[in-house]
Amino acid sequence: MSGTSLDGLDIALCRFKKANKGYKFKVLATQTIPYSATLKSKLKKAYSSKAVELMKLNHDFGTYLGQSTNKFLKQNKLKAHAISSHGHTIFHQPKLGFTTQIGSGASIAAITKLTTVCDLRSLDVALKGQGAPLVPIGDKLLFSKYDSCLNLGGIANISFDKQGERMAFDVCICNMILNFLAEKKGLAFDTDGKLAASGKINKDLLKKLNSLAYYKLKGSRSLGYEDFEKQLLPFLKTKTSNIDLLATFTEHIAQQIAQVLNANNLKTVLVTGGGTFNHHLIKLIKQKTNCRVVIPTKTIVNFKEAIIFAFLGYLRLHHKANTLKTVTGANTNSIGGAIYLMD
Repeated sequence: MSGTSLDGLDIALCRFKKANKGYKFKVLATQTIPYSATLKSKLKKAYSSKAVELMKLNHDFGTYLGQSTNKFLKQNKLKAHAISSHGHTIFHQPKLGFTTQIGSGASIAAITKLTTVCDLRSLDVALKGQGAPLVPIGDKLLFSKYDSCLNLGGIANISFDKQGERMAFDVCICNMILNFLAEKKGLAFDTDGKLAASGKINKDLLKKLNSLAYYKLKGSRSLGYEDFEKQLLPFLKTKTSNIDLLATFTEHIAQQIAQVLNANNLKTVLVTGGGTFNHHLIKLIKQKTNCRVVIPTKTIVNFKEAIIFAFLGYLRLHHKANTLKTVTGANTNSIGGAIYLMD
């Protein structure tokens, strides 16, 4: 799993088993491999690269994923039956009929000699869905004891059952903007949210952020880097200090998340993703809702998305639906993912 926050490559080796009311899973090993400055820069700039450069990066990144997987398995003295790779999102334009995750599945399969599932979003987009979020089916089948599941990654997304159907959507841009602002201070991220906690909220900016058209959309909706660039970056052209911008955006994120929790009368929320370690953000969310915030083990916090993408691959290989129309807005549920089979 490679997320929009560009923290690095998350690898999780999992075992899945059909159970009476769903599925059971066991995490056998995990690792996060931080991206080098060079690779992080290439992935960040890929959005505006030439076609030939993008295809070369698709191959190179797939090679990197395959080599990283081989090394991970060798170090842990473990074997895998198959690989499920999310890749790294470069374009996400469901309204125009496409979404692009690079990291060649063919390269992964060739290097690891393991059957590889990839391109998990495209079929749903072709079926007029958003192609996102995909994690909710894992929330429903693997983490059903919680009313809702919230992931605080580059983008904050949530899923929950409503009238017996799983609903999910991207709430707001999260670590993508917070990390961007922290980098302006020479930091990879705002540790514990301390910088944001020390700043002052720009109430005028906060009002403008909360008035973004995206928050008026109903039903299935998703965000991508394009939204970060077009909707949020223009707000940074201000005399407001970076510290105060961090304070304001963190408050904005907390308000949007709390609004969703409160509007849907959710009693418990399982929180995962890098933003879980932002103590200031978690504190603000707790202040704004009566919903019980549950933070699980570090393994689940850090690797829940990787675990669920492994699960999506498992479902794909077993010919079971792994994408829900109630979540993405597609015409039908689907069994998404391209497969590169190996003997």
